[in-house]
Amino acid sequence: MRKLPFALFRILCGAAAALMGLLGGGAAWGGMPETIERVKPSIVAVGTFQKTRSPAFAFRGTGFVVGDGTLIATNAHVLPGALQTENLESIVVMIAGAEGRPPQPREAKTIAIDREHDLALLRVSGTPLPAMRLGNPADVREGQTHAFTGFPIGSVLGFFPVTHRGMIASITPIALPGVTSQQLDERLIRRLQSGAFLVFQLDATAYPGNSGSPLYDIETGAVIGIINMVFVKGTKESAL
Repeated sequence: MRKLPFALFRILCGAAAALMGLLGGGAAWGGMPETIERVKPSIVAVGTFQKTRSPAFAFRGTGFVVGDGTLIATNAHVLPGALQTENLESIVVMIAGAEGRPPQPREAKTIAIDREHDLALLRVSGTPLPAMRLGNPADVREGQTHAFTGFPIGSVLGFFPVTHRGMIASITPIALPGVTSQQLDERLIRRLQSGAFLVFQLDATAYPGNSGSPLYDIETGAVIGIINMVFVKGTKESAL
């Protein structure tokens, strides 16, 4: 699978905080090993399940638990455009099993989508899961190092959350005006009209499966962003 160097990661901004109904910092958990240990139970694989196909679970991206422990945040583009309801296809999240145990599937329902910021909120049934806190993206500065955890290559090596870290290389608008009119397409024009928001650019390597992974403070575990591979690339590539 091709690696995507210097991928762009977008802010989980005020609109996202409103969508999730959660905002707060928190005391330090300790060093990076302690933070990763506490974050991993909140990371889930997002995909669709159809009993009659092989494999039955089709991985689409990463999500993380927020709110009351039954809410899953991810990218809107991670969700399928339409489910094959005639074949009983459904959205399912896989919860990584502890100590090598098989992952636990849970059916999920979409309860909110913000396509403008490419965010989605799912609700799962069953016992609440450990939830992550949301931090304040306004406190993030260039030069800081943060971590992100997810499933970069899906189920290829099993559903085991993988953590990477990267420095905030730049904080920049999601949409940049083209140098010439030929560089402006319908998507960029719509973005400029609605108001550009800021994104974090990391000097990190990520894979498509990282879409939907939380970007968080290494000391507190507070989420300050969400990994996005497709949405950001689509609005930035005209400036490259």
